[in-house]
Amino acid sequence: MALALILTTIAPDVGGVLVRGEKGTAKSTIVRALAAVLPPVDGGPVPLVELPIGATEDRVTGSINLQSALSEGRAEYEPGLLAKAHRGILYVDEVNLLHDHLVDLLLDAAAMGRATVERDGVSMTHDARFVLVGTMNPEEGELRPQLLDRFGLTVEVAAPRDPALRAEVVRRRMAYDADPDGFAARYADAEDALRQRISSAQKLVGSVRLTDAALFKIAEVCAAFDVDGLRADIVTARAALAHAAWSDRSQVTLDDIRVAARLALPHRRRRKPFDAPGLDEDLLDQVLGEDELPPEPDGPDDGGPDDGGGSDGGPDDDGGSDDAGTSYESEAGDHDPYDATRDAEPPQLPDAGTSYEPEAGDHDPYDATRDAEPPQLPDPGTSSETGSGDHRSYDVAASAGATYRTRLLTVQGVGMGTAGRRSRARTSSGRRVGAAAPDRLGGQGGSIHLTETIRAAARHQQARGRTGGRLLLQAADLRVAVREGRESNLVLFCVDASGSMAARRRMEQVKTAVLSLLLDAYQRRDKVGLITFRGAHAQLALPPTHSVDAAAQRLEELPSGGRTPLAEGLLEAAHLLAVERTRDPQRRPLLVVVTDGRATSGPDAVARSRLAAALLAETGVSSVVVDCESGPMRMGLAATLAEHLGADHVPIAEVSAEVLVDVTRRAA
Repeated sequence: MALALILTTIAPDVGGVLVRGEKGTAKSTIVRALAAVLPPVDGGPVPLVELPIGATEDRVTGSINLQSALSEGRAEYEPGLLAKAHRGILYVDEVNLLHDHLVDLLLDAAAMGRATVERDGVSMTHDARFVLVGTMNPEEGELRPQLLDRFGLTVEVAAPRDPALRAEVVRRRMAYDADPDGFAARYADAEDALRQRISSAQKLVGSVRLTDAALFKIAEVCAAFDVDGLRADIVTARAALAHAAWSDRSQVTLDDIRVAARLALPHRRRRKPFDAPGLDEDLLDQVLGEDELPPEPDGPDDGGPDDGGGSDGGPDDDGGSDDAGTSYESEAGDHDPYDATRDAEPPQLPDAGTSYEPEAGDHDPYDATRDAEPPQLPDPGTSSETGSGDHRSYDVAASAGATYRTRLLTVQGVGMGTAGRRSRARTSSGRRVGAAAPDRLGGQGGSIHLTETIRAAARHQQARGRTGGRLLLQAADLRVAVREGRESNLVLFCVDASGSMAARRRMEQVKTAVLSLLLDAYQRRDKVGLITFRGAHAQLALPPTHSVDAAAQRLEELPSGGRTPLAEGLLEAAHLLAVERTRDPQRRPLLVVVTDGRATSGPDAVARSRLAAALLAETGVSSVVVDCESGPMRMGLAATLAEHLGADHVPIAEVSAEVLVDVTRRAA
């Protein structure tokens, strides 16, 4: 991560850095510290501008100065965050939660070095050359592949598992808290050395040679990893030049290409959301080979420095006296790029691809949000079935089939949820459908609606004493555009995973449907959750998430078998929806219950399931019951459940993926 940040500051045209990693790995800390070790610009420190994820477009690009417009009638441009970040660093924490149109805007400005403003009657262009750094936790959702590809470099970070290193982190943090100034003074010399090295690399990078052989090797590497387009080749070349300058070399070597490829290619190899990130190191070494690049032939226009190197034509003329010429390798035992500023080599970190997966018995991720136990039902009467002696707990984990493209699923009506690509909603972006005072839109307003602002002020001109001339405006006259766009939703599946479902191979189709909808939700910025019930209890198999990688693994491992605790499944769904309603009240949910309607686990299972359904119906959640009952003799239990739930009832012979998706769309 440190190396990637250094390279993009040496050569800003690399295109910025995306840092992916679990929470608590100092992602934000190191980014904020970067500005302090960069060489000053115009005699002052490098600006570090942080972009909040809730920022509006006019805050990012700039807009009309409202005070000047209302009081003086002048259309004066007020710069936004892009202008403030010029010649500095623009940092976006949790960039995966930022609205996509803002991410597009940031990446365009970072690539072009300027920002164009076309809004509120203002048309202008200003310089916006900055280093874009984004950090994100993949568990909270992914970036779209189109946006992911446009970040120049990306790195995966993970917390160290070495006890000695973790203890050192705590020790230094406590030392800083006790004496911040003294702690900083201890590292002043190291920071100054690092600053000088970055400054030297920035001056050198323009004269580093990229030979035809090196460029061809970069093209070979990108072709071997089957990346889309040519952006990977360009970024790898630029990063290799920056790394050569960082290593105090005048010509790109294989080591520079290897380092650049490790940073520029992993996120460009992901063809599907379910594909695992990473880079095949063996393939990279095989393509690069062990031989050095051939020397560049001398020519009449070759005015480059002659370092008097060996027969391999390499530029290594430092005699081995300065390890700054050694390129950074992320293999075990290699030195960190900051070796020159450290007293000792730190312990090695584990593989960044390692992820935490909860084992059986782990706490539910919603435990921290629960103030009390889930809702309990009153005892409806004498027990008719205890559920003991169940011999059908097969614990079979069915595999999902190939995912498919789903048609658009929308929730009826117009919501006020988070901007997405699914249901109609009042949003801060989209087509203009009207105007209103800002306080009536709950933060969902847009740009100034000039015509409606004038109309609102016109009726008060006589009372304000206007006798002619300039229109008298007040802040209460302000009207902003009401825009209609698309919102994201929560689709919650409550799936019967009992033995009867497993016996008819229904779980394969259900898993395929959920994965397909999850893929569609990933593209439309939705959340999808999964609750299963089997045996004697219900389980939150997939908390509401945007992360398709975590979802795919959870669903693949989902077992089936045992009796049917229908009431517990419905209660778990009621509790989860209540939690999500508190966390995100604007996101509208759709509950899909996949069951044959049987309730065979626990005392008075049928009566309890009806009470649970009535509890859910009182919440007003939109829902559908997919009837999985099959065979010539049917009991109609799912239809009865739908009646108590206030849901649509859809009888089907089997839970096929296509039918399930179609049912879900019709219910929305």
